[in-house]
Amino acid sequence: MSQKFKNKIDVYTGKLLRYGVLVSCGITVFGGILYMFQYHGKMPDYSPVPFGEPFGVSENLRGISGIVRGLLKLDGASVIQLGIIVLIATPVLRVAFSAVAFLIEKDRQYFAITVTVLIIIIINMIFGLH
Repeated sequence: MSQKFKNKIDVYTGKLLRYGVLVSCGITVFGGILYMFQYHGKMPDYSPVPFGEPFGVSENLRGISGIVRGLLKLDGASVIQLGIIVLIATPVLRVAFSAVAFLIEKDRQYFAITVTVLIIIIINMIFGLH
């Protein structure tokens, strides 16, 4: 890998990670502000649930389609979830970006390793859903 190309890749990788985190943070803060205004200071009941009962975020925030429906209504909790999705997607995009860089540079060994890692991440994301 030429040093000039490697330096460009390092710069772009850094920017990708930096901007991904900043965009995620901005989205999440905006969602938090919306959330506070929507609940007017009255937070939902987050008290412990009896053992065996489902808990966590509401059902409409557990899937992409529910989050998109909430975003269309400008629901604060959905905007916060979008910020979390962007935060999770940032390092995944970094791995994909690295794979493309290794492919361009014709470094087959690192390309194969990076694609294997990317496949493992994607499989875990798909089959890890409940």
